[in-house]
Amino acid sequence: MSGDAVKYPNIGALPPEDAKQQLRAQCRQYRRQRCAQEKSRLALQWQKTVLDFTAGAHTVTCFVSTSGEPPTYGLCKALADAGKTLLLPKLGPGLTRSWGYFRGLDDLVQLAPGRPPEPGGAAFDNDILSEVDAMIIPALLVSRFGERLGQGGGWYDRALKCIRPDTAVGAMVFPGEFVDFHLPQDDMDVPVPYAILPTRAEKTAV
Repeated sequence: MSGDAVKYPNIGALPPEDAKQQLRAQCRQYRRQRCAQEKSRLALQWQKTVLDFTAGAHTVTCFVSTSGEPPTYGLCKALADAGKTLLLPKLGPGLTRSWGYFRGLDDLVQLAPGRPPEPGGAAFDNDILSEVDAMIIPALLVSRFGERLGQGGGWYDRALKCIRPDTAVGAMVFPGEFVDFHLPQDDMDVPVPYAILPTRAEKTAV
């Protein structure tokens, strides 16, 4: 499918949570239609774009993609090969979400069903984000106004409240997922200053 042809439901009259669920369902449906060849092509484009976006950063966060997300396996390796210290999400004590250092693709292990692979070694809470210069995070949609729609767990919103003011933040989305309309938001949602598309980092209104 072509991501540029995405059409989303009219959510204007819906309560925020209902609107979010409709948008998530539509976005996930579109993502399931993307073929492996297209995602492989976009993955190579994203590597250059993210390396440019993080050019001045020493410590960076990224994420290990699931099947429907923008692919990041090659990106994680490319960031490490570029000399970045890379942090990835992982399970912490008591199934809490934490961060761990990337030590190569061979170190990534799936520790729970349905979860993406994650690094071994120690788990660190969000306090470690004070060391981070740039964050590459997932999203289902990003608006030109800086609103982000995630999967619904709120973990990244909590993490974004712990970063330094000068940390560069970009959310990776497919073409067609950087939208012109306002996304439903609540008090917990944290805006993002950049949408990371395959060929460019697009500044939002934040």
